[in-house]
Amino acid sequence: MKKYKTKFKGLFVIKSKVFFDDRGFFRETFRKKNLNKNLIFGCSSKSKKYVLRGLHLQNKNAQGKFISVIKGEIFDVAVDLRKNSSTFGKYFTIKLSERNGKSIFIPAGFAHGFVGLKKENIVYYFCTNYRSASHELGISWNDKDLKIKWPVKKPLVSKKDKKNISFKDYLKKFVK
Repeated sequence: MKKYKTKFKGLFVIKSKVFFDDRGFFRETFRKKNLNKNLIFGCSSKSKKYVLRGLHLQNKNAQGKFISVIKGEIFDVAVDLRKNSSTFGKYFTIKLSERNGKSIFIPAGFAHGFVGLKKENIVYYFCTNYRSASHELGISWNDKDLKIKWPVKKPLVSKKDKKNISFKDYLKKFVK
């Protein structure tokens, strides 16, 4: 298992070996010594092909997230919203899949989203903070100022995510 830094402070890619045989696969996904974070909350999601979830964040009680795919493949996006960061307003993308053995740790202060690329995509997350429904919000996946290059032109988006705000509105309401 190897940990790779990115140009985004605190955002890491973890690459682990995947052992395949005729029964399936085995993969070690997490070691505390490689990612010394206090992960206290876990959840998972299952998405069909072209389902896009995001861009999600909590404006209070922000969550760092360790994300891995146990089935399928996703195009994962993290947008830096840490106002004093040199990469503020920029985004990081990566494909995570059961085959490539990659996981990602996104520190608190980022918006996160992904789109499913296979027929069935199962993602699990471990977070540094609990979900706080009253502090959840989202930024539009196709925001014209962020200019994220998604691999899907017409994704399937939830009713809730269709109401996500623009990056400009996020800046006006939440960045002081």
